[in-house]
Amino acid sequence: MGGNERRLIEDYLPIQAISAEASREKSVRKGHISTLHLWWARRPLVACRAAVYGALVQAARFRPANGPEEKRDSLARANAARFVERLCKYPGDARVIAEAQQHILEAHAERLSAETGQAVTAEDILQGRAPRPKVLDMFAGGGAIPLEALRLGCETYALDLNPVAYIIELCTLVYPQKYGKPDKTAKGSAKDGTWAGLAEEVRYWGQWVLEKVKAEIGDLYPLIPDPKFKGERPDSQLTFWPADRKASAPQGYLIPVAYLWTRTVRCKNPLCGATVPLLRQTWLCKKNGRHVALRVIAPKGDKRVRFEVAEVASERDLGFDPATFSRGGNATCLFCGTVADSDYVKAEGCAGRMGQQMMGVACTRPGLHGKVYLSADDLQDFAPDDEAIRRRIDELCVRTAMTVPNEAIVTDAKNALFCILYGITRWSDLFSARQLLAMLTFASTVHSASREMQSLEYDFDRLRAVCGFLGVLVDEIARFGSTNALWKVDAEAIVHMFGRQTITVSWDFCEGASLGDQGGTWSGRLEYLMAIFREALGPFVEFGFKEGIVLRGPATADIPPGRVNGRSNYRSALL
Repeated sequence: MGGNERRLIEDYLPIQAISAEASREKSVRKGHISTLHLWWARRPLVACRAAVYGALVQAARFRPANGPEEKRDSLARANAARFVERLCKYPGDARVIAEAQQHILEAHAERLSAETGQAVTAEDILQGRAPRPKVLDMFAGGGAIPLEALRLGCETYALDLNPVAYIIELCTLVYPQKYGKPDKTAKGSAKDGTWAGLAEEVRYWGQWVLEKVKAEIGDLYPLIPDPKFKGERPDSQLTFWPADRKASAPQGYLIPVAYLWTRTVRCKNPLCGATVPLLRQTWLCKKNGRHVALRVIAPKGDKRVRFEVAEVASERDLGFDPATFSRGGNATCLFCGTVADSDYVKAEGCAGRMGQQMMGVACTRPGLHGKVYLSADDLQDFAPDDEAIRRRIDELCVRTAMTVPNEAIVTDAKNALFCILYGITRWSDLFSARQLLAMLTFASTVHSASREMQSLEYDFDRLRAVCGFLGVLVDEIARFGSTNALWKVDAEAIVHMFGRQTITVSWDFCEGASLGDQGGTWSGRLEYLMAIFREALGPFVEFGFKEGIVLRGPATADIPPGRVNGRSNYRSALL
């Protein structure tokens, strides 16, 4: 091969253009594989596409055969830049990707010819008379490199030790490609009892799980009487959560979206003994023309603050600053002025004396846009009964043989999981009683869905594929449904707990109504999955891409013989 074997990635790639497109791709949320499951080290798809293409295609491909010798290098790089820039657009032009596939097959055919001494063509590879180029990612993680290798027509191997990465890779590299299309020969949820295609199967069983959970714990998220409604309300609202459609909500009621809480400690001053809210800020909404915050009131003769909703057109009309409360766990008692410093708060937390107080509720009116905010002090009857909920958790665990996640949180040398310093030492401590019951109920109902699919004689591998995606949704319930989730005031939405690679303590947190349809709920995340099927994984189903090979194990482990190692497998790029 001589100088022709120098790969494009060793010579030149238009890094600046690729980086700009990768930055744009990062802003794409719905429909991108990054929204399937959180993975910290996820790589931009366009950058991975460039790396795979550049590693498999010779630099000489773009070198002109004619013209002055001294200009051929610069012309080659200009030609390469133009093509790679066209190739590395998100999500990608099918015609350009097909052209890149042809380049890769031609380069691989040339190598195979040199290795075997027999003439091999790209057509031989396409027809299966010669092997495709093999790409191995030994640290596959979120699956970006293997996914792009599949897109470029390679035989792809993904290896990772982490079980979360393994599930992500199965859901992006294997299940859609194998089971994405409807199949009349397999059992499924279609009207005729056959396989409806993976996306539709996941949608069907995702809705099945949601309706079962609504029926079981819907009473924990009661509708709230609308204070502005002047008509006569129906006596019963019990049919709302088990119903299929939000439109069934009776008139005169608001639908809870999120419950807003603050952590609390007892005042450090023994002569006071008031409940001190550790809240950091009380903003609820900050948008042009609408500013909503909670005003904190310390009533004389009382030992517990009250919250009042203040809504104005501009921030300066509020008359108080909603962002001037605790800092780093240091909070001032609004009754006596004593500071509950961080060390005291840590000691109270470790002694099991840190509490929580509901501040407000964010709701929606059926059929209307925007949020309605109410003070929790006007909704005392709607506060959850933790004792009763914990009894229901015990009953659920007995009935299903599940267990509460009481394993210890083990931090690292840098105390990245420094929630343990405040007494949050078990994984179950990260959830309120209602959140814990919701998560366990979703998990147990996924098991019930699995048993139901078995009774319908689903093929085991297809069943496992559907349950793999349902398991991802359970993980999303945990990520968005903890006492470290926050309320994003500019979007009026729930933000999951992993803003950073750490587990901290959120002094004011947001508990989503997990049976609703906002972003951090089962229904909301199910819609994100459907968008991923349509946009990110749709081409792999539509055009019949072959699935990847996903392996779980350490990078030092031997790949099973006869797969990617050895000259008999026509060595190609190992990424």
